[in-house]
Amino acid sequence: MSRLFEPLALRSVVVPNRVFVSPMCEYSCGPDGVPNEWHLVHLGSRAVGGCGLVLTEAAAISPEGRITPWDAGIWSREQVEAWKPIVKFLKSQGAVPGIQVAHAGRKAACARPWDGGKPLARDAGGWKTLGPSDVPFGDYPAPRAMGAADIEASVADFRLAADRARQAGFEVIEVHAAHGYLLHEFLSPLSNTRTDDYGGSLSNRMRFPLEVCRAVRDAWPAELPVLVRISASDWRDGGWDLEQSIAFCRELKALGIDLVDVSSGGNAHDQKIALGPGYQVPFSAAIRRDAGIATAAVGLITEPVQAEHVVATGQADAVCLARALLRDPYWARHAAKALGANLPWPDQYKRADVGPFGR
Repeated sequence: MSRLFEPLALRSVVVPNRVFVSPMCEYSCGPDGVPNEWHLVHLGSRAVGGCGLVLTEAAAISPEGRITPWDAGIWSREQVEAWKPIVKFLKSQGAVPGIQVAHAGRKAACARPWDGGKPLARDAGGWKTLGPSDVPFGDYPAPRAMGAADIEASVADFRLAADRARQAGFEVIEVHAAHGYLLHEFLSPLSNTRTDDYGGSLSNRMRFPLEVCRAVRDAWPAELPVLVRISASDWRDGGWDLEQSIAFCRELKALGIDLVDVSSGGNAHDQKIALGPGYQVPFSAAIRRDAGIATAAVGLITEPVQAEHVVATGQADAVCLARALLRDPYWARHAAKALGANLPWPDQYKRADVGPFGR
């Protein structure tokens, strides 16, 4: 019996298997942040492909929280209505629909990756970014340090985003506190040089991210799960690290967070990452063991046997795939076949589940 294709219960939600679609920014909306046909096909094809949980790209909680002017959002009624048919289709294919909510902080207002990814000037569609301090990311423009009113407004925006996500029909919500975006910026001493209650000590640096996670947990139905994505390390001396991540995840568990999606990096332009297959899995294993919370592992997990090993050996409760699913939207179906698991096919495709290429 494959552990990768066992169901995973998170509160009242039963995810049919442990292959999760990692949030992958598509930069394919208009300036209104409204998802469209691209998002339906991109997300829907991974549901047809057999993934258990399909997470959207980072959906911005406000216009200034977008990485680019082409990001999806969850700050308006129009966006809620546009997400609904996408959510409906994901459910129709047996997948659990999830949304990641985010604020890009000092890494906002950039061009799309295929247009260079650099910060945009005001006359090219950019805007003044926000951060915990006026410390820039590499050669990006310095952000405006957030005041108390900005922090309060951001917490409220995350809470409203959770309300809207539920109105759209999502069953799982993930708070983005990784990759050098706003919440991660507050956690890391590399980007947070504040001297008030939101900076300095670990407990102070965790304060704002925990306020956001508490607001989302309170706004989200008690029977539905809340996930948090973190970067377990800045991969740089003097930055955020695994020990601090474990302390943070213990606090998340106390708030009622159900699973931590464990990534790393993104907050230091000069990070030195030791890349290799499954290079972030040890972070997931340590957090699962020492913080006592469920985790999902992510990062160069590409092969079915590799993913099975991660789950079967207790290093994570699930795996999140990104590039592997861009290359093959049907990765989960191919993995199930390789591992001898039975993954139901859509009625329309069942004729392919027999013969030399099927069972």
